[in-house]
Amino acid sequence: MLETDRLHLRSLTMSDVCHLMKIFSDPVAMAYYPSTKTETEAKQWIEWNLQNYQAFNVGLWAVELKKDQTFVGQCGIVPQKVNGIIQMEIGYSFIREFWGNGFATEAAKSCLNYGFQTCQYPKMISLITPNNTPSIAVAQRIGMKKECQIIKWDRPIHVYSSERMEKSPYQNS
Repeated sequence: MLETDRLHLRSLTMSDVCHLMKIFSDPVAMAYYPSTKTETEAKQWIEWNLQNYQAFNVGLWAVELKKDQTFVGQCGIVPQKVNGIIQMEIGYSFIREFWGNGFATEAAKSCLNYGFQTCQYPKMISLITPNNTPSIAVAQRIGMKKECQIIKWDRPIHVYSSERMEKSPYQNS
């Protein structure tokens, strides 16, 4: 699907349930979600992404190390309703043992570029719990800025966003 210097992003499959459970069953990795998830919920998560692949040609993708195909997390583009409008969100979550290696930033930047260049989205967002400083840092490193705060999932959520830059006809290539 997508590649970076160190990572390969591919479609999730039902065989990824065990990989996702390394994130979903970890209370630290899931601290900014309402709760951890069960294997049944992980399967529903994959089904939701399979539906997004069909409907939108995007979704969360498995993130693997290129060197040995080790599953390190998930990152991708998903539709989210914000103030009654569907917007495309870059979402990411990683297995805790792989935190601090820049993988989330590398994968999210690749997704942002894909969304702007391939999908031609005019704007992309990330929905982040206000005290989730690691995710805020990722959003900022890929050029997103805090736009506003909304109530979603029964709690305050910050909307970070970035808009596609249209190249001026007067600029050189």
